[in-house]
Amino acid sequence: CSNCVYPPDSVWAPATYDTVLQMEYLDMVVNETLRLYPIAGRLARVCKKDVEINGLPIRKGTVVMIPSFVLHRNPQHWPEPEEFRPERFSKQNKDSIDPYMYMPFGNGPRNCIGMRFALMNMKVALVKVMQNFSFQPCKETQIPLKLADQGLLQPEKPVILKAVCRDGTISGA
Repeated sequence: CSNCVYPPDSVWAPATYDTVLQMEYLDMVVNETLRLYPIAGRLARVCKKDVEINGLPIRKGTVVMIPSFVLHRNPQHWPEPEEFRPERFSKQNKDSIDPYMYMPFGNGPRNCIGMRFALMNMKVALVKVMQNFSFQPCKETQIPLKLADQGLLQPEKPVILKAVCRDGTISGA
C-alpha cells in the first residue's frame, strides 16, 4: 500500500532466490499448505499397459484417477491429518514422507514441469506480502474453512481478510 513505511534493508531480508531457499520454515509452511489444500484434488493418468495391482486388473488405456486430496489426509500416513503442522516437513521428518502419499504436483517423470517455478513464486509472494502486511479474519470469514465440491480446491464462500500494513494503517477496509 502507498502508506506503508518500508523498514531498512537490515530488518527484512530481500526476497532473492538464495534467501528464499534458506527460509526453511517457509518451505515447511508451503508444503503443509499444499498437503492440506493441493492445487488439484486429483490427478489422472492413462494406463500404458495391462497391469494388476493388489489383485485388481487395470487394462491398457484405462484412465486412473489418483485422489491426492484424500492421500494427503490419510491418517495412516499423516497423524492428525486435519491439523496444520508444518513440522511434518522439517529436515528431520522430510525423508520419512512417502513420495506417493504427498504429490501436490504429481510424481515421477510426468510431474508438473513448472513445479519449482510455482513453488518459488509462491514463496517470494508470501515473503513480500508478509514483510509489508499482517492479516486478520473479518466477521464474514468462514471458520473453519469449508471447501466447495469442485475439481479444483476453492472455498465455499470467499475468504475475507483485513490487511494491516506493518506501519499500522489498514488497507482494503
